[in-house]
Amino acid sequence: MPSDATSPSARRTELLEAAYRYALTHGLAELSLRPLAAAIGSSPRVLLFLFGSKDGLVRALLQRARADELALLNRLQPPTASEPSGLAAAGGQVWSWLVAEEHRPLLRLWTEAYVRSLVEPDGPWGGFARDTVEDWLAVLATWQPAQPGHAEPDATARTLTLAVLRGALLDLLATGDQTRVTNAVTRHFALLRQDVSEKSP
Repeated sequence: MPSDATSPSARRTELLEAAYRYALTHGLAELSLRPLAAAIGSSPRVLLFLFGSKDGLVRALLQRARADELALLNRLQPPTASEPSGLAAAGGQVWSWLVAEEHRPLLRLWTEAYVRSLVEPDGPWGGFARDTVEDWLAVLATWQPAQPGHAEPDATARTLTLAVLRGALLDLLATGDQTRVTNAVTRHFALLRQDVSEKSP
C-alpha cells in the first residue's frame, strides 16, 4: 500500500509510468498483474487498489499511450506564411517521426491497442481506435489551406493522407523494410504536391 510519505495519486503516477515502460516492451495482449507487479516493484494488491481493476489499469495505460501520440502531433511544426503548408508537408513530418527506430515500441503498442479496440469494443480498449482517428484528422485539418467556396477543409483529402500513413506504418512494422515503404510514402506526397500545384490558380 502507499506509504505515508507518498500520496496515492503520486504513487499511482509512479507505477503507471513504470507499467507503461513494461507495456512498451511486453505489450498488453497477455498482461498479467503478478509478473507486471514484480517487474515494477509493486504487488497485484497495490495495483488493484490504485487502478480499481485490471481493466482500469489497461485503460490508464491506453490513456498514457494516447498522451504520447498527442505529444507527437503537438510537435508538428505548424504552417506559416513563409513555410509550405498542406497535407504533403504534414505527412512528411509525421512519417519522419513514425519511421524512427526509437519509436517502434510505442507504435507496436499503439497498433495492438488499435486492433483490440476494433475486436473488443466493449472492453477497456473501447473507443481507442476512433479517438485516435479523430485526433489525427483534427491535426491534419490545420494543415489544409482554405478552399474558396468551402467552409471547411476537404475531409476526403486528409482521410486519404491518414490512410496512407497508417497503412505504411503497418507495412513497416510487419516487414521492417524502411527503404521500400519510405519510397512509397515519398512518392505519394510528391504526387499530392503535384496535384495541388496543378489545381492552384
